Amino acid sequence: MNRTAIREQAFKLIYSLEIQKQDNLQEAIELFIENNEIVDKSAQEYIKDAILGIEKNKEKIIEQIEKNLKKDWKIERISKIDLSILKLAIYEIQYKEIPFKVVINEAVELAKKYGEDSSKNFVNGILASIVN
Repeated sequence: MNRTAIREQAFKLIYSLEIQKQDNLQEAIELFIENNEIVDKSAQEYIKDAILGIEKNKEKIIEQIEKNLKKDWKIERISKIDLSILKLAIYEIQYKEIPFKVVINEAVELAKKYGEDSSKNFVNGILASIVN
């Protein structure tokens, strides 16, 4: 499983957690890994690290998104798909040693695949202002 596919799986779990709040995050991760038959150990580790890392740094990540929204925008207005992509990308940029160009490119690709027509520009704009 390559990094892009692993990242996509992590995004899907983040999105599902956005839709249905879970009390037991560890259990949700294990269930997701089992249901999606993710046997690659590095993929499992990446997904666990991303989900738990985003949860641990949730306030700072949300703050970064809010700071980079246009004046009249509220975070509640962002689609759950775009929000999930942004959370993963910001976590990777700020807490992992992944080059921001790679992260932004992958985030934009996820936005193209899963988001609305305007998602790729929105995600790219927010992430570009964060790295600048």
